[in-house]
Parts: sequence; structure tokens; C-alpha cells
Amino acid sequence: MRFGILVFPGTWSDTDCHYVVQDLLHQQADYIWHQQQDLRGYDCIIVPGGFSYGDYLRAGAIARFSPVMTALGRFAADGGLVIGICNGFQILCEAGLLPGVLMRNQHLEYRCQWTHLRTQRADTPFTRCCPADKALQVPVSHGEGNYYASAATLARLEEEGRVLFRYCDASGAATPESNPNGSLNNIAGIVNEGGNVLGMMPHPERACEPLLGSSDGNCIFQSIIDSCGTR
Repeated sequence: MRFGILVFPGTWSDTDCHYVVQDLLHQQADYIWHQQQDLRGYDCIIVPGGFSYGDYLRAGAIARFSPVMTALGRFAADGGLVIGICNGFQILCEAGLLPGVLMRNQHLEYRCQWTHLRTQRADTPFTRCCPADKALQVPVSHGEGNYYASAATLARLEEEGRVLFRYCDASGAATPESNPNGSLNNIAGIVNEGGNVLGMMPHPERACEPLLGSSDGNCIFQSIIDSCGTR
């Protein structure tokens, strides 16, 4: 399959994502500069982490106006798979492709640490290869990862099963202590109404080799690859 990896001024996780999908998982991967306006021919677009435009104004607020974001909106509306990671999640929320907002961490600290994630559903294009009985070990690295949405939006996300990942402890329990940023309901990742756009704060591309401490992130990328193979 063919991945496209968006690159904005200030993006830095693009090379990590490229390495995972091309060198480790042997899929085609192309860098896409933020001024490109045509995403035809791609199966999945990755909006990677970093500090797009230096996080000026607020994280993702300027990147959402880049020309490629109009193309990304069309791509998602046509059913294309999109995964936004960390700053990518922030950009997707700013662009209205996902509900809610990512605020300053509750403790006002930048956190770079390992977390555990509970997979809420295993029947989506992003989770079909994720083991239901195992808490994934995936790191976070952010200062603005505190997910917030109105009570009505939050209730809708929960009712519609659109929370895909939740911060938890090693046993899978979603406790306050396992929440690294104060996100409501321990939310670590959500999808849009169509189920084809995922935003998540943890970095699965940093957990794809045992050498790094975990290869659990592979199940997310492999889920995408397998899903595209059956479309």
C-alpha cells in the first residue's frame, strides 16, 4: 500500500514514521510537503508529530490553514484512512476533522514517558491487529495533550464507540495515576464519525522495535495495512 506523510515547517516525527512503514513494514511511503494540494493515489495519510509552525498561537492552529489540509479534508471525506499522531492529532482537531481540543497538560509539565494504552475496540481499521487482552506500551511526548470536549461531545464519543485508546495501567485499568496529561475519561485516541480518521497523542512509531523498549506500535500500523488490503 502507499502511505503519504505530511510535512509542515517544524514537523520532526515524519522520518520516524517513514522508517517504520517503509523499512520495517515494507510499504511505500512518500513525504508530502504542506503546500501540496492533491492526495490522490494514497491509501493512508499520516499527520505526524512535532511542532508545526513552532506551535505559535497554539498547537496546530496555523498548520490547519496549510493548502494540504483542504486536500486532506477531501481525502477523508472520500473514505481515505488518516492517522494523526501527537501534533497531528492537534492539527486534526483544529481543522475540524475530529471533535474536541488538546489543551496544556493538567500539571503544566512537558511529559516524555512510557504509557500503557487500552484498546477499546478491535474492529476498526486502526485496531484490528491490536490484542484485546494486552495493554499496549507506547510513549508520549507532549506539553499539550490534555484532551477536552464538551459534556455532550464526550457522551457522544463514548456512546458511539469512537474512543479507540485509553490511558491505563499495566493491568488495563484506566486510573487517574495512569493518565499522563489530565485528558477527560483517560482518552488517548479517538476517531471521526466515519471511523476512518484517527487522532492519538501517544507515538506508535516510537514503539515499533524491541530495541526501543516496545514493538506494540506495530499493531496499529499493521492494522492499517491489513485494512487497506481488504478494501
